[in-house]
Amino acid sequence: MSSLSNSIDEWLDWFSGIVLKAQQRTLDRLHFLLAKAKLLDRPRGRINARQEKALLRVFAEGPDGFKGGLSAANYRTITDAAPATATRDLAELVELEAFRKEGALRHTRYHLNFGG
Repeated sequence: MSSLSNSIDEWLDWFSGIVLKAQQRTLDRLHFLLAKAKLLDRPRGRINARQEKALLRVFAEGPDGFKGGLSAANYRTITDAAPATATRDLAELVELEAFRKEGALRHTRYHLNFGG
């Protein structure tokens, strides 16, 4: 014979945990959107269409951008820019504090710079 109970403590614990996780995801998303708006506002009017396209593409990946960072080759694929143009565009984005640069030469990667 099984004993039935009207106790819903376990269910309430589970449900409140789900609600708290959903609230945290919402807060994280909101913080990302606010940081994105601030980051896009800094270089406003000083970037070209290729740079804007690349920034928006990296933002589409979420708060961490591309896994491992954006490479010059990724930038060229996104924008159809020539190698020298990609290098110049990326250097300008670093100067404008939209990206931060890590590594050197073929291992150079660019990450969103939310702290700028």
